Amino acid sequence: MNSRHFASCAMALALSAAIGAAAAHAEDINIPASASDGTTDGATPAAASTPAYNVSLIPTGGNVFTRMADYYKLEWGQAGPPVDPNAPAGRRDDYPPQPVTQPPYPFTEWPYGAATLLGANRPNSVDSPLMVALAPTGFGKFLSDAHIQAYGWVEAGANLSTSHGKGGNAPAGYDYNPNTAQMDQTVLYIERTPDTVQRDHIDWGFRISGIYGVDYRYTISDGLGSNQLTKSNKNYGWDLPMEYAELYIPQVAKGLLIRAGRFISIPDIEAQLAPNNYMYSHSMTYTFDNFTNTGVMATLALTKNLWVQAGIVAGTDTFAGNAGVNRTNPFPNPIYPNSTFKKDPGAIPSFSGCVRYQTSDANTDIYACINGINSGTYGYNNLQWKGFTLYHKFTDKFHVAFETYNVHETNVPNVNNPTVLNIESNGGTPFSGPNFRFNAPDGAQCNDHATLTCRSNVQAELAYWNYQLTPLTNLTLRTEYFDDMQGQRTGVATGYEGVAFGVQHWLSPQIELRPEIAYYRADAGKAFDGNSNIGVPDARQQELILSGDAIIHF
Repeated sequence: MNSRHFASCAMALALSAAIGAAAAHAEDINIPASASDGTTDGATPAAASTPAYNVSLIPTGGNVFTRMADYYKLEWGQAGPPVDPNAPAGRRDDYPPQPVTQPPYPFTEWPYGAATLLGANRPNSVDSPLMVALAPTGFGKFLSDAHIQAYGWVEAGANLSTSHGKGGNAPAGYDYNPNTAQMDQTVLYIERTPDTVQRDHIDWGFRISGIYGVDYRYTISDGLGSNQLTKSNKNYGWDLPMEYAELYIPQVAKGLLIRAGRFISIPDIEAQLAPNNYMYSHSMTYTFDNFTNTGVMATLALTKNLWVQAGIVAGTDTFAGNAGVNRTNPFPNPIYPNSTFKKDPGAIPSFSGCVRYQTSDANTDIYACINGINSGTYGYNNLQWKGFTLYHKFTDKFHVAFETYNVHETNVPNVNNPTVLNIESNGGTPFSGPNFRFNAPDGAQCNDHATLTCRSNVQAELAYWNYQLTPLTNLTLRTEYFDDMQGQRTGVATGYEGVAFGVQHWLSPQIELRPEIAYYRADAGKAFDGNSNIGVPDARQQELILSGDAIIHF
């Protein structure tokens, strides 16, 4: 069976299952943890659950595999894990209420980055079939006593597209290759989360994560396994997107949490990890955004409504070990005149900070950030991010997530200048030559063709309109405008309009299906159905993609 036919079959099955389930039932950057009482971060247990659906039903007999299978069966059709009426509260009483539930949303709190949920997290609180299966074993008891959990998911997807050829869906993301089925990501977390509900003692945590799949290209950091992408352009690859430690100090104001290591960048509605998103595909706003930071971030709850964050990171999407590292310049030139240049000029100390305000009823949340702020000079992904997200509930079933940002870089080589093209072809920049055979940062299409470098700018607006059809089903409309003014992000200097509609249907708290259809248009001519990495020019001004995925948590 060829890949296109397989994709067609997979999409038809996904659409049929999700739409059929929605008809039958018609009537929250962190993965939310389910409290041990069967609620999600302190939420009221799902209405579909009954008193009989409680922890007494959790399988304890058999072996690891049968317990895991039995737990999937137990949760089938439920909107949450089994209830434990004796569990402590999963949320501080004086905090705003939990705004949404998971399912059907990808989170329970309006998202913010670089911190475990303050005031709404208990250790050992992730609803994990793997941990249930391990629980009666000696190893499982050791993990439980140490408040360590191991869990993750497998995500597979498929798409049918009007574009063709390897990488032809770009600049749409993450379904990079058109008309194919793929394993997007298999992810494992090993973590200990601090107890942020209590106020009487200092606590700590950590996370170690690994990802394998097509989506590695959207998390990779320059200098950390990046040759998979920049030297080989592998379709499948690995990354370690989050490796951090946390310290929680409850006695400072309403709570202080310090995170150190590599973590997902702080702003945005979306995230690279599949369960953290409303839809299978990603907006262009996110696809060409900051992905990860490495450094130290502090999150302080000044009051129950007002939080601030500040920290120092080593640039964006760059390995901290790149700082201060020089490479030989094989072709000194007017832009890089010395015999050496920085391996990544963006690997320098950078400031990130945010202010978050949430109303007491949790109906409105605004999160304003600056991220990776430094000199802004042309780097691997040295984006100077300034913007905000806004979440607002119109009713208990209808809310909007809105984001706007401006990003820029300075001293970006001007690809409209023949001298610059000659410099690039002779390896005279940090991102040309043998280390960047593929996926190097694009240059800028400067308005003044005579200048050697200029500033590149992007302005983006994005909204996700969400309606909860049932406790297990959400409908999403995504609208966006992405203006790549100098073409430095997408390779084409144009504005883009995008609109997508998707269904997220959960068969249980562990299995979800997300079919969707998306349309993109470039204002200034052809921008789709090409691939600059292999010399294929763009052939289309518009693109239509039917796609979907399945996520199985373990």
